[in-house]
Amino acid sequence: MYENEKREVIKAGITMDRYGLIALSGGNVSVRMPNNDILVTPSGMIYEEMVVDDVLVVDLEGNVLEGTRKPSVDTKALLYIFKKRPEINAVVHTHQPYATAVGLVQDELPCVLTTLANTTKGSVKVAKYSSAASLDMGIDTVEAIGDRLAIILKHHGVVAIGKSLKEALYASIYLEEAAKTYIAAKTVGDVAVLDQEQVDQAVEVFKYYGQGTADLPEELTMTR
Repeated sequence: MYENEKREVIKAGITMDRYGLIALSGGNVSVRMPNNDILVTPSGMIYEEMVVDDVLVVDLEGNVLEGTRKPSVDTKALLYIFKKRPEINAVVHTHQPYATAVGLVQDELPCVLTTLANTTKGSVKVAKYSSAASLDMGIDTVEAIGDRLAIILKHHGVVAIGKSLKEALYASIYLEEAAKTYIAAKTVGDVAVLDQEQVDQAVEVFKYYGQGTADLPEELTMTR
């Protein structure tokens, strides 16, 4: 069951690799189905080598409903996030280097790009260290992420969430872009940061981004 959705999960993993967010079999992708079944990628498999049958279906208690592979070692943490955030339908976990690097030297990546505001809804906090395969990874994510769509896990990587897989994936990709830009700027001087009004405007504008959305209201296009 869920063959099309499983293909999308695999496609997301390949996209994470393409954008340099993971190496080899790192990270994982999980998606909630309407009946609370959870699709989760298998442990230790390279995304480009996965087939539909490799993606597992588990319930919110971690019982395997479909699949013969071993689920991601982070499944316990992922399920904790899904339980605590019922409005969330996708979780993407990566080991992206630039965002993780920011988490090694400060407690937050400030909102420096409109694309970061668009996709994570503002600055991204750094949660305390939690190891792979630990429930703490889920607990720390839920405690620290607030109303944002991504969190940096100290010494570990990134967790991005969304109402859709696309939303979570965009958050992780544009977070990495912002982290690269921030680090580059930091090497030559003080970094300019978007103020809250600018962040709010970018968040609002993004609601109208894409072909399937309404036209942008005129008030959001007016210049100062």
